[in-house]
Amino acid sequence: MEELLQEILEPRSTIALLGVIAVSLIALGKFADLVVDYAVVLSERSGIPKVVIGATVVSLGTTAPEVAVSVLAAFKGNPGLAMGNAVGSIICDTGLILGVACLIRPLTIPWDIASRQGWVQLASGVLLVLLSIPWDAPLSPYTDGAEGNFPQWAGFLFLGLLAVYMWISVKWSMGSAADGDGAAPTSEHEDLDEEASAPAAVLIVKIVLALAGVILSANILIPAVTIVARRLNVPESIIAATLVAFGTSLPELVTAVQAARKGHGDLAVGNIIGADILNALFVAGAAAAVTPAGLQVANSFFWPAFPAMLFVLIVFRIGIYVCRTQLTRNFGFVLLAAYFAYLGVSIAVGVDPGH
Repeated sequence: MEELLQEILEPRSTIALLGVIAVSLIALGKFADLVVDYAVVLSERSGIPKVVIGATVVSLGTTAPEVAVSVLAAFKGNPGLAMGNAVGSIICDTGLILGVACLIRPLTIPWDIASRQGWVQLASGVLLVLLSIPWDAPLSPYTDGAEGNFPQWAGFLFLGLLAVYMWISVKWSMGSAADGDGAAPTSEHEDLDEEASAPAAVLIVKIVLALAGVILSANILIPAVTIVARRLNVPESIIAATLVAFGTSLPELVTAVQAARKGHGDLAVGNIIGADILNALFVAGAAAAVTPAGLQVANSFFWPAFPAMLFVLIVFRIGIYVCRTQLTRNFGFVLLAAYFAYLGVSIAVGVDPGH
């Protein structure tokens, strides 16, 4: 699809491409609005906390691009791209996207549920690193060092853990609904009266369709912006480190921003936590499962990608503990500082942060 869009957009004039960018941005905002509205209504109808809906239904949709890109890359013999996609997305989601969402508005969260999901998030990242390390060979940031491997059996293990995670999330959500911890009905969605009486299955389908609109808009926007940037003589290294690496995380960004703007911080946080878990268990797991030789893990992942990923996950874990029920703007600055530090180090050492 990416190649087809490049062929369609490349011959267009810069003015036409700017029009495509404008329309794509408007569509992104509209579809993200619908995702947030439908998710909130689903929470109110079912009694399931928004943070759980964000960590399951919404995050499954927003990570769909990463899954598709990574599995296809593994099939085409480029497993390094698959691992880079998963790790880069976790860093971008937790550092950049959650940081931006905190700056828009402090994010109020149900501490017990976010903390519980946050431990799964951190454990998934740690396990991904541990299973990729070449324990029998030296690693060094100063030499090419040894390459790691995330084996095929680990991919199947991660897919099994993903199934367990989804099952446990459903159990937790049922317990929260029974305890009355779900969102209370509000008058905020008077314009969605028809949705308020719709079955939960219908709402889930509408969330999926709205997410498809977000993903399609993002897939059109990024190539258009990339082509314009090249015409303006923006260096390829800058394009790779920003637009390309950032592209597959755009659905999470617009969804989190719209959720924060509308005062649904728990949905934004749930989406990021769930996306991180799925990037580790689903994106890396599925890509490794279809590759008999497993996913090759270059030395550059160990210096600096894996340390950066674990750092932002630990910072987020500490943030949940310290901030308790509200992730503040100051915490958002900390997450953004961590992300841009990683970006700067990656560019300095000549590593593409997106791969």
